[in-house]
Amino acid sequence: MTRLPEILNQIANVLNSLETVMNAEQQQLSAGQINGSALQRVTEDKSSLLATLDYLETLRLTELKTASVQPTEADQQWQTIQQQIQRLSEINQHNGWLLESQREHTEQALAILKPHQAPEFYGADGQAKSAVNHTNKKIAW
Repeated sequence: MTRLPEILNQIANVLNSLETVMNAEQQQLSAGQINGSALQRVTEDKSSLLATLDYLETLRLTELKTASVQPTEADQQWQTIQQQIQRLSEINQHNGWLLESQREHTEQALAILKPHQAPEFYGADGQAKSAVNHTNKKIAW
């Protein structure tokens, strides 16, 4: 007996969860002010679900190679999964646009603030900077 229908059901369930997470991501990115910790949690959930999908896809491909299943047995499940994937692709593209917009907004804000930033107190070598470099002065006794 093949496990393909079970694997396809698991893939569909994970895709449904992924859609929920991506919609939450879209809400975070659409908000006037982004909650960084909430967006981080969404990102972690998304990564976890994508890893699970990768694993299930490996199982699906292995099952197709080893089982004597006719592809038509799982056609309806696979078509539903393909539709879910298309919908998720569109959501992901929209989220990418929102993220790019947020990035541009942040860069513009930083450009406005940069001229007003405090002077650097430490150099690249980790040593304190001062208006006059005292290390080059010779002390005469």
